[in-house]
Amino acid sequence: MSGQSMVRRIRDEAAQAWAIAVKDVRVYYLTPPMIMFGLLMPFFMFFSFSVRRGLGPEMGVARLLALTTFFTASSAGAVIIPLEKRTRTFDRLLTAPVSLITILLGKVLVGIFFGVAVSLVPLVLGLVFFRLDVANPLLLALGVLLSTTAFSALGLLFASAPAQSVGSVMMPSTLLRWPLMFISGVFVPLEEMSAWVRGISYISPLTYGQDLMNHAVLGYGAQSLTLDLILLPLFLLLFLIPAMKLHDWSRRLGY
Repeated sequence: MSGQSMVRRIRDEAAQAWAIAVKDVRVYYLTPPMIMFGLLMPFFMFFSFSVRRGLGPEMGVARLLALTTFFTASSAGAVIIPLEKRTRTFDRLLTAPVSLITILLGKVLVGIFFGVAVSLVPLVLGLVFFRLDVANPLLLALGVLLSTTAFSALGLLFASAPAQSVGSVMMPSTLLRWPLMFISGVFVPLEEMSAWVRGISYISPLTYGQDLMNHAVLGYGAQSLTLDLILLPLFLLLFLIPAMKLHDWSRRLGY
């Protein structure tokens, strides 16, 4: 394949992924599962565990940003794909002249859009009402983008389960996300954890998203900023490649 043909194909695939993402945004953003699992849950969780803990506005916003990006971005694919499987919309996409990776990248974009949009709520509230002082705005924007991308791919991995019910996907995914949340430093700072708990925390992608938010908002974190910036993109590949293989396997089984 010539270089020009390769460029044309990449451009066409990107346009198809964008079209899928725009369609999903219009159709699914205001559905009850998206509102419940992606919008309300992170705020309920944060205020339930953080009330009366004396968090300053900067620390509170940094933690809430990490939590909202985690739940919102990872909920998009886990909600939309089962709904599409039930209505056979996903089957029609698979039979169209669109590759599976393009479809999944479109779903990743949906999670990114959702995560970025919802994360703006605590950020704007902090800036307007609490005169939030962000240490590094550019790093914050990069952190939100990297976090939502990795977490959105995690949602695709959840959605690879052979199920046509949102509940069948969201219940086990929520049970997995909760321990990842509690070991990530959102509620108990990494530096206050025992050595063995902190060792376990390194398996959670939210650990790096949370630490990156701390670097961006507070100006410091519990671990290396370079480590956060390297591992979040690696988590994207770690989630996206198995998700693609599992979705292909489910397609072959007829799910």
